[in-house]
Amino acid sequence: MTDIRIAITLDRYSYPDGTAALADIRLDIAQGEFVGILGANGSGKTTLLKVMDGLIRTYSGKVLLDGADILRLKPREIYRKVGLVFQNPDDQLFAHTVFEDVAFGPRNMEFSEEAVQRRVETALAQVEMVGSENKGIHALSYGQKKRVCIAGLLAMGHEILLLDEPTAGLDPVGEQRMMELLAALNRDHGVTIVMATHGVDLVPLFLHRLHVLDQGRVVISGTPSEVFTTPEALAKVRLRLPHVAELFHLARHEDSLTFDTLPLTIGQARRLLAEHRC
Repeated sequence: MTDIRIAITLDRYSYPDGTAALADIRLDIAQGEFVGILGANGSGKTTLLKVMDGLIRTYSGKVLLDGADILRLKPREIYRKVGLVFQNPDDQLFAHTVFEDVAFGPRNMEFSEEAVQRRVETALAQVEMVGSENKGIHALSYGQKKRVCIAGLLAMGHEILLLDEPTAGLDPVGEQRMMELLAALNRDHGVTIVMATHGVDLVPLFLHRLHVLDQGRVVISGTPSEVFTTPEALAKVRLRLPHVAELFHLARHEDSLTFDTLPLTIGQARRLLAEHRC
């Protein structure tokens, strides 16, 4: 993972009313990474994704996509590589059937109908929606709609997916399945993924690296184990430790139990308890 796909050196972006939205953003997204933009509501996560996707262009600074200034690229040059999945799939889906929605992008890119068919079939297989081609969009569950949105981008050949709160609105099983799907796309198909989220419990299981936003600035960057160190630091940016880490933090500080590290997952917690018992 040495090739930089997206490089951001953004000095400032303000909303039309003059309110500062992003400032002093310096981060790189490497090929094959699964990256999280973590932050409380209103921290600037969605705005940053829109900058990466070329939807916001009135900033001071530079955003490079595969080394090229995104402001100098034509829209088609951008969406051949990178695409954004909105938080609410109903804002993105518009066709009557799954097939027609997923096929829209490849058709707009002027692929042959045979190629469109092949791309739709492949994309639906990647998001585990084979057999749903003729289903009406209105008949899909919320989670299925999110998968169709992702399939629409994959069918266009996108190598970089930007996802705004992809687990929002899903039940716990749906959250787990969505994260497993994204991890498989990243691991098995080489898709570079950047997801904005404020949920912390699933992050340590799947993501390689985190950038924590607060008031439009990156305040913490690192691996999940580096970011989730103390609840005090996270509380300052309106976040918390994963529940399992919070439990061990309380046990260490309030029950005088000696744990050298804070586990971030159930598996890590089990191993730590086994070592402690021995």
